[in-house]
Parts: sequence; structure tokens; C-alpha cells
Amino acid sequence: MSNSHQTESKPSYVKLAMRNMVRKGGTSVKHFALTGVGLVAVLVGLAYLTH
Repeated sequence: MSNSHQTESKPSYVKLAMRNMVRKGGTSVKHFALTGVGLVAVLVGLAYLTH
């Protein structure tokens, strides 16, 4: 029994993470977009300052 539970414990973490990501999908997308915009702004700012 413990052997089958051990093999199933790893996919359960993946399933849990995917379920959590789907549940908080809007927040994840918003945070990802904000991170992308911030990163682009930093790169453009550095390119402008070093030019």
C-alpha cells in the first residue's frame, strides 16, 4: 500500500498546483501581465539611459 501511495503522491502535487492555478486564473494572468510590462519598462528604461 505505501508503495502505491508513494508513486501517487508526486502527481497529486502537480494536480493540486494545476487546480490552484485554474482556481486563481485571473489573478495569475494579471500578475504575469504586470510582471511582463514591468520587465519591458525596465529594459526600455535601461536602453534609453545607456543610449
